[in-house]
Amino acid sequence: MQIRQIILFDGVCNLCNGAVQFVIKHDPHAKFTFASLQSETGKNLLEAHNLPTDQLNSFVLIQGERSYTRSTAALKVVMQLTGLVKILYGFIIVPVFIRNAVYQLIAKNRYKWFGKKEACMIPSPSLKQRFLN
Repeated sequence: MQIRQIILFDGVCNLCNGAVQFVIKHDPHAKFTFASLQSETGKNLLEAHNLPTDQLNSFVLIQGERSYTRSTAALKVVMQLTGLVKILYGFIIVPVFIRNAVYQLIAKNRYKWFGKKEACMIPSPSLKQRFLN
């Protein structure tokens, strides 16, 4: 039985939306489903995993009963994708405080560098079943 895996992301962030599109493209077996951090589903999942609901600058991976945030979440996702992107998992050997410092720098500047949408992404009809909101 496959463990349910949910990616929570900032639904108005262009970088985050691009990352979701990248995951979808490199996840041919549809291992991951998605919800925005701003959605009721996202907030409920954050609460269920004792994560703050007011911090929208984290990428969250929920695998069954476990949750991962920031760089660890991103690396656990790329390890399961197809293609050369898997080699990024090698960064798991970098101490988490260093990885998360880089992650936080990008997260802090993501709107300035990549832009922001006015509303959360609306999935196409073919992808709608992969989104929980």
